[in-house]
Amino acid sequence: MEKSSKIYVAGHRGMVGSAILRCLIKEGFQNLVTRTSSELDLRNQAAVHAFFEQERPEYLFLAAAKVGGIVANNTYRGEFLYENLMIQNNVIHAAKTSGVKKLLFLGSSCIYPKLAPQPLKEDHLLTGLLEPTNEPYAIAKIAGIKLCEAYRSQYGCNFISAMPTNLYGPNDNYDLHTSHVLPALIRKFHEAKVNGDDFVEMWGTGKPLREFLHVDDLAEASLFMMLHYDDASHVNIGTGEDLSILELAQLISDIVGFTGEIRLNTSKPDGTPRKLMDVSKIHHLGWKHRIGLREGIERTYAELDSELWFKALEKANA
Repeated sequence: MEKSSKIYVAGHRGMVGSAILRCLIKEGFQNLVTRTSSELDLRNQAAVHAFFEQERPEYLFLAAAKVGGIVANNTYRGEFLYENLMIQNNVIHAAKTSGVKKLLFLGSSCIYPKLAPQPLKEDHLLTGLLEPTNEPYAIAKIAGIKLCEAYRSQYGCNFISAMPTNLYGPNDNYDLHTSHVLPALIRKFHEAKVNGDDFVEMWGTGKPLREFLHVDDLAEASLFMMLHYDDASHVNIGTGEDLSILELAQLISDIVGFTGEIRLNTSKPDGTPRKLMDVSKIHHLGWKHRIGLREGIERTYAELDSELWFKALEKANA
């Protein structure tokens, strides 16, 4: 992939896509193609194929997806399965028919079975039952991996897949109904501090263990894979380190400066007991994350100054 190669970043306004776009610009790639969802509905097969026929990108980062936290995944099950299947099927097939040289499909650690051995190795895929609350999203992402593998096998397409762990950072979603746990906790503790509240309620027992990766690290890993990886099997991207949700809440509370109590609402679901990625494969390839969790959360919270914070909340509540 040359600096002048034509590169399409699908989903460039999302957290992952925007981080990849920033990374490409930083590294000097000059011929970047983007479309907003209003300009190109990736669920529309005819529109997607027309776009690829017109633009003919050489390389493609597929970061577009319908995403959300445990509440959104469990509530909008049909939407999460249908829309993600449509997006990735349309884009991957159009990439094949238009002659894209290389495609990186981005999935999620939720593809692995709920009770898979820890840490999660790439070959644990399809060895057990999925976590029920996010099963539709996981099934869509598994289908994306397998479609890339099938097109490689049948047509010789250089389509690769990366499975990141839980992400956070710029352009995250702070809507408490659809966000993931880390941004939701940032919002809860920030608002509790501003309002002078005595406590913050947190869902579940606080015992589940989770791993978190700053999205800028994922962007660098995505570019690394596009430049250096050409095999069929998917690759985990993470830190290889985890902590309990309660420990995460305590860390965020400290960073935000909230001094009240953390109350656990044990009537709410915990989700998967543990999700820790085995990242030995990508470490062996030569990539490792650079941003520690405290540093990453501090950076994320600092970027949410008063103006940006209120814009984020306005977007979340729209």
